[in-house]
Amino acid sequence: MIRPHPTVRRPAMLRRIAVTAFGLTLLVAGVTAAPATAAPGGKAGIAAPGGKAGIAAPGGKAAAAGSFVDSTPVPGGFASWSELLRLQQRMNNAAAQITNAAQRSANSGFAGIVADPTNRHLKVYWKGEPPANLVANARATVATQVLPAAYSQRELLAAADRLRAKAGDEITTVGPRADGAGLLVGTQDGLLGATALAGVPVTVQTKVAAAPATRWDDTAPWWGGAAWRNATTGGGCSTGFGVFKNGNARILSAAHCGNLNNVATDPTGQAMGTVSFRNAGTDTLLLSGGSGGRVFNNSTDAQGNVVSEFSNQVIGASASQVGNWVCTSGAYSGTRCSIQVKARNLCINVRDFGQVCGQVQAENTTGLNAVGQGDSGGPVEIVNAANTLQVWATGTNTAIDDTNTSTGCTGYRPTGRVCAWRFYYEDIFSGMAGVGATGVVLG
Repeated sequence: MIRPHPTVRRPAMLRRIAVTAFGLTLLVAGVTAAPATAAPGGKAGIAAPGGKAGIAAPGGKAAAAGSFVDSTPVPGGFASWSELLRLQQRMNNAAAQITNAAQRSANSGFAGIVADPTNRHLKVYWKGEPPANLVANARATVATQVLPAAYSQRELLAAADRLRAKAGDEITTVGPRADGAGLLVGTQDGLLGATALAGVPVTVQTKVAAAPATRWDDTAPWWGGAAWRNATTGGGCSTGFGVFKNGNARILSAAHCGNLNNVATDPTGQAMGTVSFRNAGTDTLLLSGGSGGRVFNNSTDAQGNVVSEFSNQVIGASASQVGNWVCTSGAYSGTRCSIQVKARNLCINVRDFGQVCGQVQAENTTGLNAVGQGDSGGPVEIVNAANTLQVWATGTNTAIDDTNTSTGCTGYRPTGRVCAWRFYYEDIFSGMAGVGATGVVLG
């Protein structure tokens, strides 16, 4: 483990930005210093589990890696996470082909996909008859079941627009159900007449209010999952994946963490650049500091305490499908797994911030912490099935549902903040598009 700098003190209490009764809460940490358990600033000499020596990374930093899923119970009767992830990867490859083909057709009946490997087959929902060659191609990759849908995804996205226009702040989240049966809507206290307002069936989740959810002394090129603080406002967040904009490697994070030209530092005061680009509609921003193609992770014990910290190579970007298993890596909560995607293509209302679209809803299936305050902007990742020391970039933390799913915090700062088992993150592709980024930085 990286030891804290001797001058580091415990952080101040976290600051919570207030929200309206019907909004999603923006949670930003007010950090004045790193916590006593903080990992240090150097990336040099980080030991991987088993005592293996670090692998040299660009910039001369040690880049030892470890597998953060191997100690997590594997769902669905699989013998290992690698076995589950291999099936999930085949499902996602087939899902990407189907989704891309559907988007090219103006009259596609495509409704959605559930790619839950514990089901052992890909579920494709379609209004009408799907193209035979599309189904055949999917079945050549993975066992695929085609199921009827009442509405296409395009019809449901249009219905979601109608409902947002009519209901406004009475809803906190809205988006199409993956089975094409109607809309999934989140509210605080319910919404009378939601079906009539939308013109399609509505499944309402009540008591839903999300709150946007560091490592503590990184060096350039900056890696994902590290702590950064807004030197202008004092708020603290997490770095996301490295991405390219105009040929330059930049740092992705959450737009609610800062405004244009705000100065970013790590918790020790080392400059990380400024907020150079920002899109509130996707809750993504870019920090001007150079980024690297790795992300911090850590192993944990059963209580979520950090056991060993390391970094992992980023090998690309991958959209997450409903049913997928993902992990998060926020600087405060540390690495969290056993998390399953429940919905995608959502728009969420954030009070004192506005509407954010391109969101994915996910839940820790154990009921333990998924993310919390200070984890905003941090990476959401899919572990590579062929090599669990590598990850795919799949999203950026935005919000937690702290009204109905709050739970104990984990990681580097387990006390003095709010965490939850349900959260929302921006899809990596819509997030990058929002800030004009063209791809992730590879390790």
